[in-house]
Amino acid sequence: MKVLFIEDEPVLADEMLGYFSTQGYLCEVASTFSGASEKIANYAYDIVVVDIGLPDGSGMQLIPSVVAQSNETGIMILSAKHSLPDKLEGLKLGADDYVTKPFYVEELNARLHALYRRKTLKGTHQIVFDSFVVDPQSKTLFHKNKEISLTKKEYQLLLYFIVNKERVVSKPSIAEHVWGDYADQLDNFDAVYVHLMNLRKKLNKASGKDYIKTVYGMGYRFSS
Repeated sequence: MKVLFIEDEPVLADEMLGYFSTQGYLCEVASTFSGASEKIANYAYDIVVVDIGLPDGSGMQLIPSVVAQSNETGIMILSAKHSLPDKLEGLKLGADDYVTKPFYVEELNARLHALYRRKTLKGTHQIVFDSFVVDPQSKTLFHKNKEISLTKKEYQLLLYFIVNKERVVSKPSIAEHVWGDYADQLDNFDAVYVHLMNLRKKLNKASGKDYIKTVYGMGYRFSS
């Protein structure tokens, strides 16, 4: 799951980044309105966590930009304010949920998982395709009740393909989703190819079917 945390308090930003990175999230942080605007315009996220009070603008004004980029992106508002009008304004603009500071990161984690299932995975607790079952909670893949061992990158790739089923996705978009900001530092897409081919082989070995098709000159398509 790729998440953008928009938060100007360094201590809280570091706490969220540290905690959610250990939970398997691909995390990015923006501490200003302008920095967040740039990231939203140039990258795709599964969830954007928005702090209302930013040093150079209101986080509320970022919500329409996120919605315009993709209606599949979940939006969580963080605010120190307790007023109902703020909450209603954010929800009216397109936010999905609202958390008031202070909060426990474990609670935010549970809320983000629920939001992700609701928005991206359409509320399902398990994802089923053919004889495979993906459990997002444990981040595991099963084929006919037998667990298929996946690396972290392979699991992220699989979820990305499932969410974009029957769509052609390019190597740059795959790299951006799995590597985040670090994708720009890749000299080439060899790493993407290696992880993708390993995932492809594991799915094929378990089922005898090739789910990831190469679309020459464009990218890859996942079909089940």
